[in-house]
Amino acid sequence: MPDNRFPLSAERKLPEWFRQDIPDGRALHEMRALLKANGLNTVCEGARCPNLGECWQNGTATFMILGDTCTRGCRFCAVKAGQPAVPDAEEPLAVADAVRRLGLKYVVVTSVTRDDLPDQGAWQFVRTIRAIKDINPGVHVEVLIPDLFADEELIRFIVEAEPAVLGHNIETVRRISPSVRAVADYDRSLNVLRSVRHFSSNIFVKSGLMVGMGETDEEVVTTLQDLKEAGCDIVTIGQYLSPMKNGRHIAVDRFVPPETFAQYRAEGLKRGLKFVLAGPLVRSSYLAEKGFNCCQNAREALVG
Repeated sequence: MPDNRFPLSAERKLPEWFRQDIPDGRALHEMRALLKANGLNTVCEGARCPNLGECWQNGTATFMILGDTCTRGCRFCAVKAGQPAVPDAEEPLAVADAVRRLGLKYVVVTSVTRDDLPDQGAWQFVRTIRAIKDINPGVHVEVLIPDLFADEELIRFIVEAEPAVLGHNIETVRRISPSVRAVADYDRSLNVLRSVRHFSSNIFVKSGLMVGMGETDEEVVTTLQDLKEAGCDIVTIGQYLSPMKNGRHIAVDRFVPPETFAQYRAEGLKRGLKFVLAGPLVRSSYLAEKGFNCCQNAREALVG
């Protein structure tokens, strides 16, 4: 694959393939008002997702539970770091009610990392999954969890709540992982995914990574192989864009063109992954239902 690097100064001027249509302002206002009324956070806003306008205009959002402050300070992430507040006991019901009011059939729930809690927030995930299902029968729930320090009992606890998809992001390649997310660990993340697969053959296992942080294309392909061997079904790959909020974030090393993302996708599928979504604007929860449907259809075809 070609090494399509841009000078670091190009970070402030995005390539033409990042252009997007202006979203419906009214739709954004209505979604923001609903979330505020329910006291909810979204990773769409917290992580400055470039797809916020598109997704909110289509009535979809990724709920971020356990507050808006993370106990870690990964150098790629826009979510604020610091001392979080006590978890809101009413949050699971508020999320479930928002799902009902939005008329969603597929829901993604993620969280900040809560190393300060004895269960690292696992119980809040379980309560949220159950509340969504109780109030919204037939809704599929996808969760994107922190590494939980690869605690198998905590992972099993969430698996037993039976989300349709359980994801944990590897975020980057092995070589640069220590400099990008110092508290996390590449092999620990793989162990999280292995544990999910070990505890359930029914749940689809998902992970995601960003490119443009100093990795090579060969390292991306190796990571796809690692994810497949860990039991992943679904992988997302997107362009890293530095939040540049307070100086702790790493700079963009390169802007990967669409044709290279297409090659990543082909390499992932070649290695046996069921669904690979790769592109400059792709994020881990973007078009999440599409990944689930693809895997579900493939499973039903095998049974049939």
